[in-house]
Amino acid sequence: MAREYTRRQALTASAATLPSLAFAQPPQGKGRIRHSACSWCFMSQGEKWTLDKLCQEAKGAGCVSIELLRPEQFATVKKQGLEIAIASNGMPGGFKRGFNNPAHRDELIQKTGETMQACSQAGVPSVIGFVGFKFTEPDNPKSAVISLEDAEKHCLASLKQAAALAEKWKVTLCIEHLNTRDASHPMKGHPGYQGDDLDWLARVVRKVGSPRVKILFDIYHVQIMHGDVMRRLQECKEILGHIHTAGNPGRNELDETQEIHYPAVMKQLLELGYKGFVGHEFIPTRNPREGLRQAVAVCDV
Repeated sequence: MAREYTRRQALTASAATLPSLAFAQPPQGKGRIRHSACSWCFMSQGEKWTLDKLCQEAKGAGCVSIELLRPEQFATVKKQGLEIAIASNGMPGGFKRGFNNPAHRDELIQKTGETMQACSQAGVPSVIGFVGFKFTEPDNPKSAVISLEDAEKHCLASLKQAAALAEKWKVTLCIEHLNTRDASHPMKGHPGYQGDDLDWLARVVRKVGSPRVKILFDIYHVQIMHGDVMRRLQECKEILGHIHTAGNPGRNELDETQEIHYPAVMKQLLELGYKGFVGHEFIPTRNPREGLRQAVAVCDV
């Protein structure tokens, strides 16, 4: 009971610090966490903001970055004085077509490499990557299944090619761990994704052996698949490339209805020496401005 009380107390206290929506000035945060807003959550969900609107609201919430953008969107964000923490990789089908399937290797390496070059030229530090679905035909769950052993072999071969490009362009490729348990919504869980075991993914990334290939540690997904988030951050500390947040269950706001104690998790990141961005990637269920400001306030330790 004491732990639950502390969590709610921290969330309530953090939410209470949110500025009135009448004020345009961003809140004065502690500056130790580099907050980023994930574009798809606010541009394709809820009120469906434009990119310009998202930039304005993100700055007002205390974010310094917008993320998961294509190269042609970089200029809009830069013009508003914001950074791009991590870019999308340009692959159709997103997380379905990844490094585990040699059928997509040539296209994936080409598109990822082109994105890395654009990121290098624009000062964008990272590009997202995915293991991919376990089916040989990603859109057909009745097709043959790629074994974990083969997936590891294919990932290593493809990621070593991608690592050479990442090192050339001085951009970090961050491979995301996703949950396969939540089938309630296409963006709350990803049944069929082969990179759902964090230990397996961490082993693959370490075997690649490049400082330019790391893990995108999504706290929401890790909580669903494994729990024990803070210990797992500790275990992955040298391969943490990027962080995502969302409330669980539901992939919604970071409020009192969800179970993850984000203030403690953020403090753990700081203690581990993490200096990257924290991307807020929740699906709004209410006023998205309030939700984004609350996420920043809760995580601003």
